[in-house]
Amino acid sequence: MKKRTADAIVIGGGIIGAATGYYLAKQGLKVILLERNFPCAGSTGRCIGGIRAQFTHDLTIRVMLKSIKMFMELDSELGEDIEWYAGGYLFLAFDEERKKSFLQAIEIQRRYGLKVDFISPDECARIVPGLNQEGLLGGAWCPTDGQANPFKVTYGYLKGMERLGSKVITDSEVKRINIQGDKVVSVVTQTGDEFYAPVVLNAAGPWAEGVAQLAGVFLPVKPDRHEALVTEAVERCLEPMLVDYRSDGCYFVQHYKTGHFIGCYTPVPIVPGDRIDASDEFITEMPRRMVRLLPKLASVKVLRQWAGSYEMSPDGNPICGRTPVEGFYVAAGMSGHGFMFGPALGYLMAELITTGKSSIDISEFRLDRSFAKAEAMK
Repeated sequence: MKKRTADAIVIGGGIIGAATGYYLAKQGLKVILLERNFPCAGSTGRCIGGIRAQFTHDLTIRVMLKSIKMFMELDSELGEDIEWYAGGYLFLAFDEERKKSFLQAIEIQRRYGLKVDFISPDECARIVPGLNQEGLLGGAWCPTDGQANPFKVTYGYLKGMERLGSKVITDSEVKRINIQGDKVVSVVTQTGDEFYAPVVLNAAGPWAEGVAQLAGVFLPVKPDRHEALVTEAVERCLEPMLVDYRSDGCYFVQHYKTGHFIGCYTPVPIVPGDRIDASDEFITEMPRRMVRLLPKLASVKVLRQWAGSYEMSPDGNPICGRTPVEGFYVAAGMSGHGFMFGPALGYLMAELITTGKSSIDISEFRLDRSFAKAEAMK
């Protein structure tokens, strides 16, 4: 059994833990990141890589505007081609209620300078040639949204941490969090190794609720299963992420370099629990839904499917900040948007931990909020 000390311990090797660890290290802290399995083994490595600022919560829009700016500059920051591409996001409206909700969201988004418009069905078809316009009333279009590679971004941050003198330790599951008085002092892994630090960040994704319980903190984050698939590579024919919010809708994008389509949908009803089992229903339904929107995909073959967890908060917004235990912080409950939040929330959490405040006030994401302001564009 080993004993080590650090300025900060990060629990979780997904995008949130990696980004926060990097920005803490960049501010001079010695960081030890503990990952129970391997980096990207949780939600990050199972997401489809979309990045957008089209949300309805004011703070989320501001955080995502910062995150997109950071994604645009991450190649030079990390010395890694993270495959950022601004192909845009097109949210489709097939009924008046959805159109109205998009128009209301656009009004909020424009207050923060987001370049977003509600466009006609013909304009949607000009952006997405071959789009099935049957029943389409138009779409919310933002050309500055985009895509990037979750693995390259996360590993880029982890390599950056190590270049700055911090440590990434895999196969290390935290089993105990030691508290003296009301302060966190150390964590103990399954091997009995103990790591001492005055700061511990819970960025454990789908397992964040259980990690919080080790510190006696209640964290309302529950995982539910989402499935995704990737197709064979074909000639480029789709620029934006295409989003269909109908109950039998889906969302998918074509990777701008490789030509693979990657997509998923939110099941109805949801499938609760930390599950990675794939279903026959998804592999039947998802291609049908994609072809309904873009009939020219009918001959494109699916290569594989997989499943992972969204780590859902009660209102669909992140839970970030301090906890009742001094020195014990949380950044979890990303509700399916952790990858896109990663750069900005990592940066802001590092600021909060090292200076006591962040350059964008993220207190609306605090643990003890009412959770009454739900995000409409989940």
